Amino acid sequence: MKEKHDVFERAVEHTVRVRYSETDKMGIVYHANYIVWFEVGRTEFCRAAGFPYSEMERQGIMILVTGVECRYRRSASYDDDVTIRTRMGDAGSRGLSFFYEIVRTDDGALLAEGSTRHVFVDRSGRPVTIPSAIREAFARFVAPEGPGPTTA
Repeated sequence: MKEKHDVFERAVEHTVRVRYSETDKMGIVYHANYIVWFEVGRTEFCRAAGFPYSEMERQGIMILVTGVECRYRRSASYDDDVTIRTRMGDAGSRGLSFFYEIVRTDDGALLAEGSTRHVFVDRSGRPVTIPSAIREAFARFVAPEGPGPTTA
């Protein structure tokens, strides 16, 4: 798998507005919600690449999270619009990584960045080789000659 500095350029962007339930008593986003936003970004990336999670699950494939890293840079507050920018790293035979940046939409301030590692499994939870249809859809999507960032 590629390291953080060696990810595909193609990004999917998805904007969310910080909800009151995502904040603490001071109106600052609770740290665990950034990980939830990583999942939102990953879901939107798969959809934009032409292979949404729902289709993977219909085919008996799931993507388990095996690792998470998050570096917090600045705080987001209640009612901020934040943009989740998601990129994919190289895929191995059974897994892949995604890389994220969470930025405040209005000023572009970097709020958090991180990555997740995943393994593909069947319905029984056993690791499987990434199905060729999924691998090919993701490879086409991140190909250098493809269009620029996608906003979901």
